[in-house]
Amino acid sequence: MEKAVNEGARREVRDEAGAVWTGRWVAERLGVELAGDERLTELLGLALRRNPKRAHLLVSNVLGKHVPQSPSVVYGHGVALGRRVRDLLGADEAREAVVLGYAETATGLGHSVADGLGLAPYLHSTRRPVAGLTPAGGFEESHSHATSHLLLPEDPALLRGDGPLVLVDDEFSTGNTVLNTVRDLHERYPRRRYVVVALVDMRSAADAGRLEEFAREIGARVDLVTAASGTARLPEGVLEKGQELVARYEAEGAPAGAPPARSVAHTPPSGARGTARPAPTGPPADDDRTRPHVTRVDLHWPHGLPDGGRHGFTPAHRTRLEAALPGMAARIAGALPEGARRVHVLGFEELMYAPLRLAEALERATGTEVRYSTTTRSPVLAVDDPGYAIRTRLAFPAHDDPADGPGERYAYNVAGAGFDAVVAVVDSAADTPRLHAPDGLLAQLAAHTPRVLLAVVPSYAPRTPHAPERPSMLPEPLRGPAFSSYAPEEVGWLLQDLSDVTLEAPTEEREEAIQSGGAHYAESLPVEYQPSEQYQELFHAALETSAARIAQAVGVVTETVLAERSPRPVLVSLARAGTPVGILMRRWAQHRHGLDLPHYAVSIVRGRGIDANALRWLAAHHDPRDVVFVDGWTGKGAITRELAQALTEFEKSDGITGFDPEVAVLADPGSCVRTYGTREDFLIPSACLNSTVSGLISRTVLRADLVGPHDFHGAKFYRELAGTDVSVAFLDAVTARFPEVADAACALAKDLLAADRTPTWEGWAAVEHICEEYGIHDVNLVKPGVGETTRVMLRRVPWKVLARAGAGSDLDHVRLLAEQRGVPVEEVAELPYTCVGLIHPKYTRGATGADGKAVTV
Repeated sequence: MEKAVNEGARREVRDEAGAVWTGRWVAERLGVELAGDERLTELLGLALRRNPKRAHLLVSNVLGKHVPQSPSVVYGHGVALGRRVRDLLGADEAREAVVLGYAETATGLGHSVADGLGLAPYLHSTRRPVAGLTPAGGFEESHSHATSHLLLPEDPALLRGDGPLVLVDDEFSTGNTVLNTVRDLHERYPRRRYVVVALVDMRSAADAGRLEEFAREIGARVDLVTAASGTARLPEGVLEKGQELVARYEAEGAPAGAPPARSVAHTPPSGARGTARPAPTGPPADDDRTRPHVTRVDLHWPHGLPDGGRHGFTPAHRTRLEAALPGMAARIAGALPEGARRVHVLGFEELMYAPLRLAEALERATGTEVRYSTTTRSPVLAVDDPGYAIRTRLAFPAHDDPADGPGERYAYNVAGAGFDAVVAVVDSAADTPRLHAPDGLLAQLAAHTPRVLLAVVPSYAPRTPHAPERPSMLPEPLRGPAFSSYAPEEVGWLLQDLSDVTLEAPTEEREEAIQSGGAHYAESLPVEYQPSEQYQELFHAALETSAARIAQAVGVVTETVLAERSPRPVLVSLARAGTPVGILMRRWAQHRHGLDLPHYAVSIVRGRGIDANALRWLAAHHDPRDVVFVDGWTGKGAITRELAQALTEFEKSDGITGFDPEVAVLADPGSCVRTYGTREDFLIPSACLNSTVSGLISRTVLRADLVGPHDFHGAKFYRELAGTDVSVAFLDAVTARFPEVADAACALAKDLLAADRTPTWEGWAAVEHICEEYGIHDVNLVKPGVGETTRVMLRRVPWKVLARAGAGSDLDHVRLLAEQRGVPVEEVAELPYTCVGLIHPKYTRGATGADGKAVTV
């Protein structure tokens, strides 16, 4: 019976493919129009995003990501674009070109363009950091589900040439990603010419002008090569209509009482032409198949051949792959079930090119109908209608231990498509128990096809580079009163003094520059917020009521560190929010145990890592095993991950071992660390102010023209604000409560030491949920917790504040700041944090945000 249903579904898809545009369903219901080249509707379909930020999603029919397609068609489009680039550049410049593709959707397309171009080496960005390999660059993709891109060539010289750089993406929508990339690389490795390649150019006229203006600004030529161009016309009210459709279809797909779905997929019914149905939730009918039989195929992948362009793929690599493809395809063909007529090759996120070429070789060798697509991070609504691009959806847990944390992954249009076999191709880093788990990808596939094959490509491990030359001497730490209002013994700052440099910019200008990709947040400083008299009164009142609570948390975290980490730890605060906490921990150790602990403050920058020169200084003066990194609180855990990644890279590059990435924090509401004073989200008054509660020191600065390769990161000392400085007063108020909380703190620490403190990363999960619910595509714009929300109000352009229903005085200062800035405060039931601050999700100085509405794109 199942075979008959699948056969009918197959006939329906094939009959409809040439007659029904897969954007019809969305176009009819939302009024979305694609205007431009005649080929647009051939190349693109439409689907609905599963969030209210942007109603529609452009779905490529020839990319091989969401829509299974003939591998020869997918590869052919990329090669054809590459040949057009070769014709544009001419033979001489084409020989000097380097191709750069974007993770995750364009990694295979970029490879194919490089093949069409000829002898060009290829590199693609990645979201998977590699221990020991220092990034040659990086940039932000502000509207992606995972925003930070790394460039990790095994040979950094790959990006240093003067020949053209060819940048390849699947869709050129606003140009921000390309601008971010070129800006980052041009500062390091300037060149005369860039070529931007995309399947479709969907920019507005204004965005097109930005690229031309940017080219003039950097003094380089920028060309554009695309298969088609046009725009998406969105009628008024499209967001609201999209929200209603998504809510209705998701609700219909999840009947009351249904268990939480790991698989959202079904078989399209035969004969149900033109009838739209949401994909049902719940487990598949044959749910007893929890450990499906999977046939492993040994590809005999050539030894030492990279699995893709994550670390560079040269013409020599391409020659080796071409020679090996027929043999590998033959091994896959030999494992297929007898009589298989329709086979799907399923790649894995960034691993697109190897599965594509294997699928193409299988197609050529067997004459079997082969289709190709890959898994993805992108959540999309599935609707069973021939005029809708995403017919079915499989959902499963991530299985490659991703750097940005656990989460759900998807495979679209595979279930119910009538495949006689599915060949899953993953790299060895993703061949984990989660892949084979009862709710994992292989089990999901087995529920919808008679045979599942697994082909594992060895994950390429680049050679560890030699450590670069280092200066023999680093400067001594800066200390008060020359730098900061803290006493010299309280903290040594492993920073350079940039007090004489003008770094401040108006908040609105900084926000626009950061979100547009024009600048990194650490390249400038916000204008220091000067609190009103009413706000200062709130600070002092909050300090009075919370000093004992903070003192107890200080005692708990310090006692935990002394018991678990080192009897004489070297406290190293992450500047600047960690600095007051580090001083308080130092004071507790002195008060309770008579210890005089060394304490330093170092810079760590999201997306750029910790100050490596500061680590070198610490290793030269202390045992790294005694170093304990200290921060104020956790939000979603981004800095916790940043530190762990940075220390791994430092260990490989410098050969210095022993630094422990575990951060000790005063408060861990995000459940991101094991060493904490409390996991409650409460008001820490040091979060209420900026430099005037942090020793009059600015946040840290990392800018290439100010911080050289052998310099510490920088910061400013705001001596002129001494009249409003409460830094020492804050410390003294908390320290005065140590005697009264000492016994309770020691008892709590003893209980914690015996308890299971394994991080659950609940904060990260909550942020992802908020992103989806409020249509925010950049997790960095969601700042959870009282401390982070306060930072949003003081330093960024806030959009709105989410407050836990019934939150009390802990939010008085937030409500006052919100009132002063015209920002709505929205009460939310069951919010895991006391509050969450949302940065404006698409900020320009002409945008509005106080009305609580996102700016449309």
